[in-house]
Parts: sequence; structure tokens; C-alpha cells
Amino acid sequence: MKLDISKALFDEALGLMPGGVSSPVRAVKPYPFYTRSAKGSHIIDVDGNDYIDYCMGYGPLILGHQPAPVKEAIQRQLDEGWLYGTPCELEVKYARKIREYVPSMQMMRFVSTGGEATMSAIRVARGYTGRDKVVKMEGGFHGAHDCVLVKAGSGAATMGVPDSAGVPGDVAKNTLQVPFNDIKALEACLEANRDEVACVIMEPIMCNMGPIMPKDGYLKAVRNLTREFGVLLIFDEVITGFRVGMYGAQGYYGVEPDMTTLGKIAGGGLPIGIFGGRRDIMEKVAPSGDVYQAGTFNGNPLSLAAGMATLEYLDKARVHRKLNEAGNALRGGLSELFKRTKLGYSVSGTASMFQVFFGPLPENYEQALKCDRELYMKFWSHMLESGVFLPPSQYETCFLSAAHTDEDFQVTIRAMIQSLGALK
Repeated sequence: MKLDISKALFDEALGLMPGGVSSPVRAVKPYPFYTRSAKGSHIIDVDGNDYIDYCMGYGPLILGHQPAPVKEAIQRQLDEGWLYGTPCELEVKYARKIREYVPSMQMMRFVSTGGEATMSAIRVARGYTGRDKVVKMEGGFHGAHDCVLVKAGSGAATMGVPDSAGVPGDVAKNTLQVPFNDIKALEACLEANRDEVACVIMEPIMCNMGPIMPKDGYLKAVRNLTREFGVLLIFDEVITGFRVGMYGAQGYYGVEPDMTTLGKIAGGGLPIGIFGGRRDIMEKVAPSGDVYQAGTFNGNPLSLAAGMATLEYLDKARVHRKLNEAGNALRGGLSELFKRTKLGYSVSGTASMFQVFFGPLPENYEQALKCDRELYMKFWSHMLESGVFLPPSQYETCFLSAAHTDEDFQVTIRAMIQSLGALK
């Protein structure tokens, strides 16, 4: 595999951007490949190499690259304009559609990114409760803003930098962390900080750590506990929203949070974030309330059009059933492979998400950190050489799309068998 053009681009990028990239997880050693185009389930780099893509933009592209319904919706909106600075009818239509699928979001606001959505949701929770402290799960990643960059997962965990320089100590001290899947630890934390905690923010499935699945009954126990202590529960469904099903993880597990954040799939591959929740909470947001939030690109019509087209197609074509069956089959095949070869590796996930852990199946951040990250990156390199692009981190999730074919899966399994064999 030749990557001469990619190497030349990266050499120049090193003098233009920190680390040569626009996001840390893309900083693959010795250098990343640079994408020229993508279509369906495949991505092609500037050197002409073709890969089966399981990164899928880190989750948004559930229909694959350039799906016709979304592309057509974007083109129609381009003909009408792509930025107004005024309200548009599509905001109302899309908000109505979102509420049909996520009824806990009685009111909502459209922003530009998932990180902006979680930042705003936490601000609203603080404004509503009059409290300052926030509880998050160890290893949970909710964007790159100050109060949640404490024991963060995703790229921060991969780089071994769970905290960020530049985050004031006075900010970090108000962020408390407890292990995922440990209800007793959460109870002890809330008891020790009674009447001081504004919210618990969590991914119902820890997608930025692998993914890591919740234990049976854990999410309902969290819901009951937060109610008992008068603490708002925020489900960060930026990844799981419309990924595990049309009703998100909260619909799948039957647990209703006070607030929800959405992104990724909700934008159909274009930038978007959405935060919302109970009406009495959301009415605290300006201009109806005193919690300020604003943005030039809030409610961007292109993102709304792409997201609306994605959700309509997902629902109409009943995409999740086939997609989730494919996920079950792939995870089952990998689990059987690991069992047969006695390698001691594990596979995690649900619906159309999966990840290979080079160690026992983890239940929390601490256990995930014990998995062999260096071995994963060797595996990743072998897979790339075989024409399969996985997220370049032990702590990111692999995503299937409706564009992946049986042939893609067969090629992937063969590549995994060869790549795992090369690690022995």
C-alpha cells in the first residue's frame, strides 16, 4: 500500500496545524491517510487506496457515504439558501419530528455540535437547579469543553491525557466522577454532595470507551437515584440517538431522562447538536429564561434538511432491523472466533456498533484502560493494510451502515482472521 501523497500532505500539515490534524484522534503514527472521496461503505484516499469504512465519520453516517435521499435533500435546500440568520419553517417541522421519536424532549434547541449541546445542557441544569456540581462517569466523553474534560474517554484516553491543560482548577473541582455501572458509587457521591449537584450527565451506552454496555437494571437505578436526590439526569445520546433505534437508548432501555443531547445522525452527516428536555427546564433558556445560549449557525437549514431526510428514510425503510441483525451476526462471529482461538480478546457492542477489546470485556473505564492499546494499534495497522478502516483507537466505536454489504462483512472477517494471526 502506497501512501506517498498522504505523507507529503501530512509533512506540510505539521507546519500548519497542531500535530498536523484538526482533531487528536486523527493523529495516526507515522501519518494518517488523506481522503479523496467516499461512497457507500467505502472511502478512497488521495493515493487511490480503497477501504471498507467502519469509522463512518465516527457515527453520523448510518446510511453510508452520499446516500441519495440525504444528498437530494441537501441539494434542494442549497437551491433555497444555506444560512438565513432568521427562523425557518424547517426548524418547526424537524423539532416536531424529533419530539415524536424522543418524547422526553418536550422542548429543544438546535445548535452546531454535540459538544455544544452537552455544554449547553449542563449550563441549563445549573441554572434550573441553582447548583454548581456535575457528576459524570469516569471515561465518559461529552465534548471538549472545560467542565467535562476530567477523566475523559475517546481520544483523550487513547493519548493518555485524561485531563486537559488550560482547564481552571476552580472549574474542575465542580466535576465529580464515578465509575460506570457502579450504582453504589453514584449513591455515595450524591449523598456526600447532597443539595450541591445539578446534574448527572452520562452516555447510556459508553460509546466513547469502546462501547461499554450498561448492566441490567443499572440505568433505571440511576434514574431512581437522581430523582431521590433532586438531581437532573442528562442522557448524552449524541452517538446512540437514532443509532440503536428510532427512539434512542432511552427508548430501548425504557428510561426517561430529564434532558437529552443529540447530534451526529441527527444531522445526516452535517454539523448539528440538539439539547432538550422537560418544558419547565427548557423554559429557563433565553429568551424565555435567564440561561443564555446563542449561535450564528443554530438551526442551520442545511443540517436540518440532511437530518430530517435521514430520520425519514430510517423510519420509512425500517433500516434498523436489518442493520442490527448484521451487527449481531458480526459480533457473534467475532466472539466465536475469540472463543475458538483462546486469544483472551473480547467483542462488545449492540445494534450496529462493535469494538474488539484486547483483553477481557470491560464494564467501566478502569477495566477498559487495562486492555492492550498498543496491540490494538498493531491490529488496526494490519486491518488498514488489508483495506479495512477501523477507528484508530481502542476506545472508539466501530459503526455499521446500511451501505455495508455481505461481501464487505466477508472481506472484513477474513482480514480480521489474518490480522489476528499476524499478532501471535
